[in-house]
Amino acid sequence: MILGRVAGTIVATRKDEKLRGRKLLIVQVLDPETLEPDESKGYQVCVDTVGAGAGEIVITVGGSSSRFAADLKDHPVDTAIVGIVDTVDLKLSPDKVGTASEGGGS
Repeated sequence: MILGRVAGTIVATRKDEKLRGRKLLIVQVLDPETLEPDESKGYQVCVDTVGAGAGEIVITVGGSSSRFAADLKDHPVDTAIVGIVDTVDLKLSPDKVGTASEGGGS
């Protein structure tokens, strides 16, 4: 599972029959310590199964796990949004204390 933020939408009028009616979203992967974008991980294109919207922090799953999400069995899906995050409470080890608060500002 990966934390990400919904950054955009994709409109694809021509697509696999099993993707018709599915909302496709662009999700930017986040660093769980700072909730800032993880530039090394970039973006994912995900099928939304929970009604996520722009700017929301979401949980995504990839690979075969994504095909276990609601109604996606036997669909050509590599990544799916399976949750909308309300809060994140990460307990940092003593050597990392301070990292999370340093990244949340400007």
